[in-house]
Amino acid sequence: MTVKTRFAPSPTGYLHVGGARTALYSWLYAKSQGGEFVLRIEDTDIERSTQEAVDAILEGMQWMGLDWDEGPYYQTKRFDRYNEMVDQLLAEDKAYKCYASKELLDEIRAEQEANKEMARYDANHPKIVAVNQAAKDGDPCVIRFRNPKEGSVVFEDQIRGRIEISNSQLDDLIIRRTDGSPTYNFCVVVDDWDMGITHVVRGEDHINNTPRQINIYEALGAPVPTFAHCAMILGDDGAKLSKRHGAVSVMQYRDEGYLPNALNNYLVRLGWSHGDQEIFSREEMIEFFSLNAISKSASAFNTDKLLWLNNHYIKTSEPEYVAEHLQWHLDNQNINIENGPAITDVIKLVGERCHTLIELAEQSRYFYEDFSEFEAGAAKKHLRGVAKGPLELALSKVEALSDWSTENLHGVIAQVCEELEIGMGKIGMPLRVAVTGGGQSPSVDAVMQLIGQERVIARIKMALAFIAEREANA
Repeated sequence: MTVKTRFAPSPTGYLHVGGARTALYSWLYAKSQGGEFVLRIEDTDIERSTQEAVDAILEGMQWMGLDWDEGPYYQTKRFDRYNEMVDQLLAEDKAYKCYASKELLDEIRAEQEANKEMARYDANHPKIVAVNQAAKDGDPCVIRFRNPKEGSVVFEDQIRGRIEISNSQLDDLIIRRTDGSPTYNFCVVVDDWDMGITHVVRGEDHINNTPRQINIYEALGAPVPTFAHCAMILGDDGAKLSKRHGAVSVMQYRDEGYLPNALNNYLVRLGWSHGDQEIFSREEMIEFFSLNAISKSASAFNTDKLLWLNNHYIKTSEPEYVAEHLQWHLDNQNINIENGPAITDVIKLVGERCHTLIELAEQSRYFYEDFSEFEAGAAKKHLRGVAKGPLELALSKVEALSDWSTENLHGVIAQVCEELEIGMGKIGMPLRVAVTGGGQSPSVDAVMQLIGQERVIARIKMALAFIAEREANA
């Protein structure tokens, strides 16, 4: 048997963190078993579904690198198939027409609640029987599935173990509305059957749907998939993850400067474990992933840990991979990298200090753009009269360099210290402020090497002019 999983979001909103983790788990299980992964868009809620949400889901999946083998399928394009199956159940007396109006059902429900009874649809209620007997062909009606009245639905959840629900707790759910459109629980079953889905990985909020769907699978003569229901994700504060925790869209994490591999690594550990290992390559996730290693307990989202993980991936990933995702932020900050060093060299030098790609883009700017002002605090502290001599000597030496290398630039700084008998800080910090515009950067010799000789000379001259003006105004 070929394992086949699916991710089936409803396009009524963006791809949020909970959905993204479900998609990741489904994708990983298929890949770990040498199987296939299907993407299905469950857009039967026509009023709330939007093309914008569809686009956001596809963009989020692509950004995370969760490629699908089949799809995307759209349920709204399969209504003929669903109706064919509804008609089959009607013909086999496994479904029936119900003419009871919403108002009547509300009235009956109110009576049940007043009598302290379970509020539910009852096909044998005298008022419903009377309405159905009085109906004529052509009157508006829904189609209801004739749920078994005896026994229980039992299934072995891959995360939660044995689950048993008595059929007496399940009513005859609607499978086709009065307008002729099929309903969610029915469409899902037909889709999973037609698409050959063997394993359904989804959130625990679907557990109540599962016994209803299993009864429909069996009524259709379809194989019942294996189910795995994942626990919810909580926010940093222990409350259910929501918009106020920033869980609006997976793409928000791109916008905030996270790498897809960092988010994937974080999400996979948000409920799943493999020993004490924290860092997983994509290949290791696939190799080690299993459904029975997913925790039954809710997991808490920890932004600080995600930031730490993102910094790790910026530092240790191939610079080309980081550059691919950094480009969006460079564009967003209007940083043109055509006139300057290779961005991969900048990433190697600066990346270790950055927790997000936003920071990395910001700290890359001075390699590609000249500036007209120095950071006020750094200039006040380091571009003083005492720095004039060291900077002038450094300028003469860098102007004379024929081999512009980090090693030679390190030698220039050492020579200035030796000739003027000063400590490294007396030239290193003024040079850093001069060539970067601020007081924070990696090793100044490596920074100068990447910035280039012409720009370094011009910036040291600008720093000397700043000192001269400062002295004149003193």
